[in-house]
Amino acid sequence: MSKVINVPEIFGSMVFDDVTMKERLPKQTYKALKKTIQDGDALDPNVATIVANAMKDWAVEKGATHYTHWFQPMTGITAEKHDSFINPTDDGRVIMEFSGKELIKGEPDASSFPSGGIRATFEARGYTAWDPTSYAFIKDGTLCIPTAFCSYTGEVLDKKTPLLRSMERISAEAIRVLRLFGDTETTRVVTTVGCEQEYFLIDKDLYEQRKDLIFTGRTLFGAKAPKGQELEDHYFGAIRPRVVEYMADLDQELWKLGILAKTKHNEVAPAQHELAPIFSTSNIATDHNQLTMEIMKKTAEKHGMVCLLHEKPFAGVNGSGKHNNWSISTNTGKNLLDPGKSPAENKQFLLFLAAVIKGVDEYQDLLRVSVASAGNDHRLGANEAPPAIISMFIGDDLQAVVDSIIGGKEYSNDSSKKLQLGSNVLPDFIRDTTDRNRTSPFAFTGNKFEFRMLGSALNIACPNIMLNTIVAEELAQFADELEKADDFDTAVMDVIKKAISEHQRIIFNGNNYSEEWVAEAERRGLSNLRTTPEAFKRYLTPKNVELFVKHRVYTEVELNSRCEILLENYAKIINIEAETMLDMAKRDILPAVSGYVRELTDTALAKKALSDSIPCDAETEIVDKLSKLLSCFAKKIAALEEVLIKAKDVEGDQEIADFYQQEVFAAMQELRAVGDEMETSVSSEYWPYPTYGDLLFSV
Repeated sequence: MSKVINVPEIFGSMVFDDVTMKERLPKQTYKALKKTIQDGDALDPNVATIVANAMKDWAVEKGATHYTHWFQPMTGITAEKHDSFINPTDDGRVIMEFSGKELIKGEPDASSFPSGGIRATFEARGYTAWDPTSYAFIKDGTLCIPTAFCSYTGEVLDKKTPLLRSMERISAEAIRVLRLFGDTETTRVVTTVGCEQEYFLIDKDLYEQRKDLIFTGRTLFGAKAPKGQELEDHYFGAIRPRVVEYMADLDQELWKLGILAKTKHNEVAPAQHELAPIFSTSNIATDHNQLTMEIMKKTAEKHGMVCLLHEKPFAGVNGSGKHNNWSISTNTGKNLLDPGKSPAENKQFLLFLAAVIKGVDEYQDLLRVSVASAGNDHRLGANEAPPAIISMFIGDDLQAVVDSIIGGKEYSNDSSKKLQLGSNVLPDFIRDTTDRNRTSPFAFTGNKFEFRMLGSALNIACPNIMLNTIVAEELAQFADELEKADDFDTAVMDVIKKAISEHQRIIFNGNNYSEEWVAEAERRGLSNLRTTPEAFKRYLTPKNVELFVKHRVYTEVELNSRCEILLENYAKIINIEAETMLDMAKRDILPAVSGYVRELTDTALAKKALSDSIPCDAETEIVDKLSKLLSCFAKKIAALEEVLIKAKDVEGDQEIADFYQQEVFAAMQELRAVGDEMETSVSSEYWPYPTYGDLLFSV
């Protein structure tokens, strides 16, 4: 009999959250810290000392012996250096101590983290700084303190700091706009995110037999299984018992850390699943998603499985993405992207909508950059994820509003009519004002935008930094104009009409998977940046640099360093994949196929030796086919080795990334095609790796 879980009791039990702080901190200290969290005010160092002591006492009671400044360097994952609470006493014993200084500042070695040229190898000092807006938590017996990470000279080396900067910028500009509408109560505006996470679960024993999965997270060879996702029977299907147990365990571990895990289900591809949380602020949602990915992997191991977060672990079936549901809310509880019952009359909503439309159109290249990675290049445009073309879906209801504004006509719409399902026992209900468009990269879904292009392994800070900064810029432009207006009501409608009219090309409510849309997008002048290197050529254009520098989200040095890091990372990933392919091809596949050919040849010769009348055509045909394929395979191996040697002579980060995409990746694809064809003709006893059928249907 399964144990009954008291969810309210365990939820947040390992988090130094608001309830815990209220219980353990003096009243004035709690108020000061709460003001920092809610309003973004600076924190008094004296408050930090009191908080540190209370935090330590709580953590020790929970069994923690160490603390760490938990941060998010440019590696895409999290980092932590553990220090114990112990301090020596005069009598040779120890006491458990934790000071305000230790809470506020840490000093990890910064020399081995990616810095994009900001720091030389011999310049090792870096700092971590406590982020009080994200609660501390206990993980694996260690108190984890969410922190920012910067260099000795002050440049940011992480993903949290620019995210916090971007949140402050959109808050400041949104408040300027709200004041013009007469809102005097709002003191802070936050962007909120609910991040749906897709992933694969496979058997650990099978995983450990695949070098490609171990080294790269995806299969570099593998023929399609007889059955994939074509019957669409896995999507929302009954969850298998082994996965049910995993999901239940995962939920509990996430709930203990205050992560609002809400929804779980089977996804489209076999062995693929999804988890979705309730909305949090962009900063907390980012921290929680990083934790979620880590805990997914750890929990899978406990159940004899491996959680794959690569964007495309298996060719021929859907890869995994991450849907970034983004909205804007006030600290008084208002959602600024909620159209209300009369969107055509809701000028405040329309102005924020116009800011998003204008921003997404003007900075479509930045949004594409924010989701660019070697893994995500496999998904985008593959009829399983949106294409590499940025566009917006707003639905029929809002499209009618937009058309009425542009055309100067009266708005009319009956989209909210009652649905009647034709059976007395089934309830009638009012349908939503907008449909859903799963092919759109950036879709309005009622009171938020769903940015669907993110890859499953991505740190969501990147796209949210872009969204926050882009919309902050547009709101700043609107506020500049409206603050000078004599007639606000007339001026605000003029601003809305101008922005929507000039940027309506970004709106597309149709099928983003169609070839017709690719041609139409080109006619409209929209960007189609198909690969990561192609996208990064647009990162440092003058308008983009100006945007980030103006809003103090990045300095020009920080932007250049990030571009360098990301381009280097792309080339390194492709290089690791190519080297792994060569290892598999030369040490495993070639000997395996040769051995099978030898057995078939021996069988044919044995038959002939017995009697010329015994047919051996089958063996001869397979030997002939595989011999030709082996010869071709050897040539493709040599070709891949040759381009890898050439890659060493290429100079320049962009040029190296281009070479790996155009030459190395192309050679890898050719090698794989021959290897996968051989797999379909070789006995399973000889083939050296578990097949797609084994991997996708074994859990």
